[in-house]
Amino acid sequence: MSATQPVYFDHAATTPMTASALAVLTQELSRTGNPSSLHGAGRRAHTVVEEARESLAAAAGAHSSEVIFTSGGTESDNLAVKGLYWARTAAEPARRRILCSTVEHHAVLDTVEWLAAHEGAEIRWIGVDETGRIRLDEFEAEIARDPGTVALATLMWANNEVGTVQPVAEAASIAAAYGIPLHSDAVQAFTSLEVNFRASGLATMAISAHKIGGPVGIGALLVRRDIVLTAVQHGGGHERALRSGTLNTAAAASFAAAASEAVGHLAAESQRLAGLRDSLIAGVRQAVPDAELSGPAVEGATGDRLPGNAHFTFPGCEGDSLLFVLDMLGVQSSTGSACTAGVPRPSHVLLAMGRTEEAARGAQRFTIGHTTTAADVQALVAALPEAHQRAKQAGMAAKKSRIQTAGTGLKV
Repeated sequence: MSATQPVYFDHAATTPMTASALAVLTQELSRTGNPSSLHGAGRRAHTVVEEARESLAAAAGAHSSEVIFTSGGTESDNLAVKGLYWARTAAEPARRRILCSTVEHHAVLDTVEWLAAHEGAEIRWIGVDETGRIRLDEFEAEIARDPGTVALATLMWANNEVGTVQPVAEAASIAAAYGIPLHSDAVQAFTSLEVNFRASGLATMAISAHKIGGPVGIGALLVRRDIVLTAVQHGGGHERALRSGTLNTAAAASFAAAASEAVGHLAAESQRLAGLRDSLIAGVRQAVPDAELSGPAVEGATGDRLPGNAHFTFPGCEGDSLLFVLDMLGVQSSTGSACTAGVPRPSHVLLAMGRTEEAARGAQRFTIGHTTTAADVQALVAALPEAHQRAKQAGMAAKKSRIQTAGTGLKV
């Protein structure tokens, strides 16, 4: 079968802009003015940015002064992790340890590893259970072992691959008891779950516009008012001197519009998405009985799993092959794994959860969002048997070729 119109199941990567966010962006792009300028056009732009900051803060449960605009989630994570580490080690040089879960997004993982390679940081990896949830006892034990050497800890709010929601408030409470700041990448959670920065106890929290129906190229780092960060980039001293650079007025306004709209109907939309997700999971299991669901096995909007996430592994086929066949059949999905220099690698998240490399290579992530319909889910389920069969055949052919080539002594 082939779909006349492609159906989109990669909302975790980016989701289409909402009509209201697009309208605000278009309106503001037609205007001019640097929000740092003192003339009329500049003051008007400044007002738009500050109104956006206040609106975004309200949506995230924060004070407007805690909202630092950035270019997106990756920059926010870098500013938080590097900024906290440098500020803490400058004040107390013994604080070199960073506690980091094994399932973090690469925006955090790579930043932590860079600090270890270049700035003398010592990484302490905190493990997860088979659902991808952090082991809080291990987390607390690692802090308690020598709290005076811990610079910071980081724990994502919800996993971008398998959808597991983490016990962020509990982890923040544990860290706070020892005076340790906790950062959270909340890019996937914000507007999908009830996210309240003030109530969470976090020191910093990263969010991004294009994951929630806003434009690509803008995000924010929420920084608690008592937290000290060292700036990563320097210039005009914008954003509390934490992130210099001319602010994108149109994108900020559009980001705020998307956030306000999403939070306004969060409960109803979460229920709708969870229903579609559960229907998708049931359909996949019927279409491919040996498919294995990754992450928490829940039904409905329980808070244990993102309402729009369904992640499977398909034994006997490569995730990339399944992705390409589905794409040819009009279904757009994701493997949810990293691919470096064209070489597919098994997901670090699945490996941390105890899955084998072979199982992890068969990953496929289906994520739904505000444009997803029941008909989209039906199209996916209808396409899956053929796609799965063709992907398995491709995998078997590739395996046979590797075996034959290995027998000749040639390198592959």
